[in-house]
Amino acid sequence: MLPGALAYMVRAEFLADSAASFMIRRAPVDPGVFGGFTLLDGLRTASKSWFGKAIMTLVFGVIIVSFAIWGIGDIFRGFGQGKLGTVGSTEISSEAYRYAYQTELQRLQQRARRVVTNEEARQAGVDRQVLGRLVTEAALDQKTKSLGLAMSDEQLAKSVQDDPGFKDPVTGAFDRARFDAVLRDNGLNERTFVREQKATYLRQEIGQALAGALETPKVMTAAVDRYRNQARSVDYVLLTPSTAGEAAQPSDEELKKFYEERKTQFVAPQYRRIVTLAVTPTTAAKPADVSDADAQKVYDATKETRFGTPEKRDIQQIVFPNEVEAEAASTKIKGGASFDSVAAERKLTSKDIDLGSLTRAQVQDPAVADAAFALKTGEVSAPIKGKFGVALVRVAKTTPAVVRPFADVAQEIKTEIARDRAKKSVQILHDKIEDQRAAGKPLSEAAKAAGLEARTIDAIDERGLAPNGIPVPDLVSPADLVRAVFASDIGVDNETISTKDNGYIWFEVQKVDPSRQLSFDEVKDRVSAAWRADATAKKLSDKAAEMVKKLKDGAQLSKIAADEKLELKHNSNVRRTGADGFEPQAIVAVFNQPDHGVGTATAPGGRMVFQILETATPEFNPDSDANREMAKQMKALIADDLLTEYVQRLQKDYGVRINEAAVRAATGGADQ
Repeated sequence: MLPGALAYMVRAEFLADSAASFMIRRAPVDPGVFGGFTLLDGLRTASKSWFGKAIMTLVFGVIIVSFAIWGIGDIFRGFGQGKLGTVGSTEISSEAYRYAYQTELQRLQQRARRVVTNEEARQAGVDRQVLGRLVTEAALDQKTKSLGLAMSDEQLAKSVQDDPGFKDPVTGAFDRARFDAVLRDNGLNERTFVREQKATYLRQEIGQALAGALETPKVMTAAVDRYRNQARSVDYVLLTPSTAGEAAQPSDEELKKFYEERKTQFVAPQYRRIVTLAVTPTTAAKPADVSDADAQKVYDATKETRFGTPEKRDIQQIVFPNEVEAEAASTKIKGGASFDSVAAERKLTSKDIDLGSLTRAQVQDPAVADAAFALKTGEVSAPIKGKFGVALVRVAKTTPAVVRPFADVAQEIKTEIARDRAKKSVQILHDKIEDQRAAGKPLSEAAKAAGLEARTIDAIDERGLAPNGIPVPDLVSPADLVRAVFASDIGVDNETISTKDNGYIWFEVQKVDPSRQLSFDEVKDRVSAAWRADATAKKLSDKAAEMVKKLKDGAQLSKIAADEKLELKHNSNVRRTGADGFEPQAIVAVFNQPDHGVGTATAPGGRMVFQILETATPEFNPDSDANREMAKQMKALIADDLLTEYVQRLQKDYGVRINEAAVRAATGGADQ
């Protein structure tokens, strides 16, 4: 790289020469204007004399100064200010990427119920996923333009009004307030929404054209159905360590050799001594301070919805096209005709008239709900004007509401009330502790000043285990705490950890015991146990292999089981999707063998030796509910693959350029 102004001059000359050459290629010579000379010829001729050189130096000096002020890097790199990338002629701005990334980060944090750092998001590939989505959208947007696709405001308005997400759940009509709330929650104004929604619908048009009429090939569905539902009938025996016999006691030399070969299995993890304090509504709650009267008020207000099962009724309904026919049917029933006979006259089956066993809230038609829950069991209502016509309603069965008594739930209610009351005290305690920490007090002293007691944990590893291998008990949000502890160090002023119930956790790292190799003498018992387990597994494997050889030579498993005093077991329905008594690895082993084959596999507590008796492949039924659902799922997968291939081809045809520095800057990772 040339230094300073010289570098600018070289670049400026290159730019001027390139621009002039471009003009020559693009524009014919006009003798009336240039007298038969091109601009480049004029520049070159002028630069041959000392006067011309002086003029050219002055001109380029002005250009160099302007470049020094405004910069020329983007001219050569092809990225202007705010431009993060291009797909063909479609630009992706840094602002659009930053907004999409932050939106996705907020969604992650809402799902995880904790702060997700930029570093965590990048490690999870969130930045690349967001970028990939924007590139895909840009490629499709360019394709919609090239195809001349467009959408009028009237079409968009109709699509929005028909969107179920913007409709009132009760009336089913478009709800303007709901629409505004959705836009507000997503940080959009109406103009931005309209622009983005038009682009989305046009992209969907391309997707619909590519995969809308796609159907899953029956041969593919049949193959998956055979794979999933093929069943094998299997005899098997389980070999336990006692079957193979006890392994001999190893010598010290054998144990030391075993230890040397597997040293990495005998390493003490890093342990840390920490001081921690958790203040949450749960830890600060005092259920004993809640009176029975306060708990009774909550119980009375919520007992039916929280502590009971609401009344249900088995409701039947006959719908008539008009009130006259309904009145005639009602008169027949009053005269002695049955509800079922009226339904039969109208050629309705029991399924046609049955609404199911429903609570009042589950009945979609309010008029039907009011009538049904006012009837006695077996009664038929008078004609009712409902949503779908005039109806007669009958209650076939009533399941009364069941409510748990107050005594059974009093403690639960008191705990909830206490937690709710403790929320204010949690924030007060948080402020007190933070004030003490800001004054330089260690956590244990800050806790005492707030009337609390911090907890010291002498040793905890990165799995949350104590040196005895048991999880450290009574930790609040243990996963979050351990992750933060092992991301910190001694003397670091750590950020407070927020809990899911709006509480706080403080911690300090006081000591770090690094991971170390345990000596043979420290782990001799563990080495001995591992050696015996390894030797027993080998003996079991050899025993199973010996039995498999006998079976392949023509022996019957029933006879081998009798000779070895083993229980012969049988399963006539071993499928790839699962089987009673078979672990996944055993199922794989069974289906890796040919029909009537034999084999062995690991099993809980030992090994399994099996013999396949027969294989049954059911006839393929494309109209079964399971196969229809499977075909639907496979259709979606095939469509995804097709669209992915299409977008990749668009990106290849248009060309994709990404400014990696802008990507890192937009996600706060410019230093990475």
